[in-house]
Amino acid sequence: MLPFPALNSSIGRREAGGCQLSAGARACCPLKLGASVILLHGGIAQDQLDHEAVGVECSLHKDGCSLEDNQKLIGGIMSDPVKLTAAVIGLGSMGLGMARSIARAGLSLKAFDVNPKALEAIADVGQGASDIVSATRDCDIVVCVVVNAKQTRDVLLGPQGAVQAMKPGGVVVSCATMSPEEARAIGAAVNDAGRLYLDAPISGGPAKAASGQMTIMASGTRDAFSRARPALEAMAGKIYELGDEAGAGASYKMINQMLAGVHIAAACEAMSFAAKLGLDLKKVFEVITASAGNSWMFENRVPHILDGDYSPKSAVSIFTKDLGIISDMGRSEKFPLSLSAAALQMFLMTAAAAMERDDDASVARLLAQIAGVDLPKPV
Repeated sequence: MLPFPALNSSIGRREAGGCQLSAGARACCPLKLGASVILLHGGIAQDQLDHEAVGVECSLHKDGCSLEDNQKLIGGIMSDPVKLTAAVIGLGSMGLGMARSIARAGLSLKAFDVNPKALEAIADVGQGASDIVSATRDCDIVVCVVVNAKQTRDVLLGPQGAVQAMKPGGVVVSCATMSPEEARAIGAAVNDAGRLYLDAPISGGPAKAASGQMTIMASGTRDAFSRARPALEAMAGKIYELGDEAGAGASYKMINQMLAGVHIAAACEAMSFAAKLGLDLKKVFEVITASAGNSWMFENRVPHILDGDYSPKSAVSIFTKDLGIISDMGRSEKFPLSLSAAALQMFLMTAAAAMERDDDASVARLLAQIAGVDLPKPV
């Protein structure tokens, strides 16, 4: 017999002590190895589960099992596994990669986007649909990857919305960045309709979405986590479980967006000022990325400036929205947010200069125009 830590799929934590896997043990869902699940209680990270080390993360039942049965479970071999159906609504820069990651993990994929070309991009791995109802009908999991709370509400709860079309008892994974208050309201409406709701904003960018290595900041009930687990594991390298009520995930995401917006604005200001000083911008990038002034956003966005490429990988409009939400939250809490307020004004000025739909590194272009300096042109 092989001892293994007792696992609970609904919260993804390793319990103290151990258990014996039984011949009758069953894995509740097919999961990707190598992901981390981190559970927070009262803001304290309680555990991190590495499936590569543990082998599987699932509900296990009965006492005692044979070596052969353990090997089957650790190898991910399950007899007649139920193939779940997941629908992804929104195939933009993040949603497309998320959809392909879900299909790669073995779930049956359906998808909808208003852009027909986006549907063509998943034709080799899933079924594109002509509308939301067709995409989500009888689905177990609906992953909603749209821009904001209004679009989320329309997709899920509109007259031709996903909630009524999906399976009763199914789970919605809501990934749009929105205020905690909006997340709670949408979650309550989804629950009232007899479906589960996971407040699950995302981070990591298109490359990590495509490779299934995003970070997901989620909150919701244990049942919601349990039922969403196959899709979460397919899409993410890190899954943070941040509470049992909608709104907590949104709060964590807004803190992330506050920092991201400030860091982008600072990076653009630094590079524009370096140009004014007549410095070699490629050398500035080399020096700063090896120094204490570096940030993830500096390292990720400055190459757009160096290439003169402002095609929107993440648009200016995202940060006028998100920093606007943060401003509203700060005012509601009577908390001063001076740095994020300054960053918001920089993004608003850039949007007003007809760059709203361009890459968020366009803040550097605005500052360069104001200062009368030249930035690199596209090759």
